[in-house]
Amino acid sequence: MEPIKVTKTAEPKQLPDFNDLPFGTYFSDHMFVMNYVSGEGWINPRIVPYGPFELDPSCMVFHYAQEIFEGLKAYRTADGKIQLFRPYENFKRLNNSGERMCIPAVDVDFCVEALKQLVELDQRWVPDVENASLYIRPFVFATDKHVGVHASHTYTFCIILSPSGSYYKEGINPVKIMIEDEDVRAVKGGTGYTKCGGNYAASIRAGEKAAAAGFSQVLWLDGVHRKYIEEVGSMNIMFKIDGKVVTPELQGSVLPGITRKSILQVAREWGYEVEERMLSIDELVESIDAGKVEEIWGTGTAAVVSPVGMVAYKGKEYVINDGKIGDLTQKLYDELTGVQWGKIEDKRDWIVPVC
Repeated sequence: MEPIKVTKTAEPKQLPDFNDLPFGTYFSDHMFVMNYVSGEGWINPRIVPYGPFELDPSCMVFHYAQEIFEGLKAYRTADGKIQLFRPYENFKRLNNSGERMCIPAVDVDFCVEALKQLVELDQRWVPDVENASLYIRPFVFATDKHVGVHASHTYTFCIILSPSGSYYKEGINPVKIMIEDEDVRAVKGGTGYTKCGGNYAASIRAGEKAAAAGFSQVLWLDGVHRKYIEEVGSMNIMFKIDGKVVTPELQGSVLPGITRKSILQVAREWGYEVEERMLSIDELVESIDAGKVEEIWGTGTAAVVSPVGMVAYKGKEYVINDGKIGDLTQKLYDELTGVQWGKIEDKRDWIVPVC
């Protein structure tokens, strides 16, 4: 791969107030970009001032949604160092999504190094306040100037950086979620296991309906039987039922979350029995009514761990753990964020230092 060319901005932006950061609103001074041309591969890697792309109206991403993305974070430790959490997993997953969407693979090691260079250059954008971090968004989109349904021959890869606070305004306080039984997000054999925009576009209508009713997120059921729990709009979902950790298995319609993977590893290390299996909404409701559901929490890069205090289904509300964060949920949150912010020793080789 070619060396990365760096062009620094002549007009650095003013930093936002790190103590009052909305999620995904502010963007740093620079971005990483490279291009793909069929027959040449990925070319022209560069770090340039953050700014708009100029795209032809016939650009294929606008018409056929051939694009993928990722999400990860950089954290500033108490001693001022900056580190990434499992970035290699994110770029491996980007390639997994790309294979489904017919997008050429990127070199994982090269992308991690490019990301490290970008974050180091924009290190002043990494917040130094509690519960704030630098959200990282790599993405790839098709750029052929052609209206026709086929894989593009050209692509743009980009990484942008956004200092962000808590994803949910509730923070680590329990959220309310609505179980959606009309719209579906994905089906096995489709693109549900990828991070592509179409999956999220398909979730917007139900999400808007849930928000209007006072809920933070939608919990999706499977697209075939409309009965098996899959995932929340922006998170994987987990349950503590009768002392066991239960989460929907990965069958092609659920995103293989990196936070999900990390939490399941930690739970097993701590001696919990973990079940990755199909869990029907009927089983969940019966288990709640029987007092067997002790805790529910979501997992994802943006929120890390988000406790669920109430779920609503068919007009009935089910309060979980008296609407309070559960002991295991809190312990998992403390473990992951402790490693991410350098408060707990990384014994699993999850951390990649930047500077």
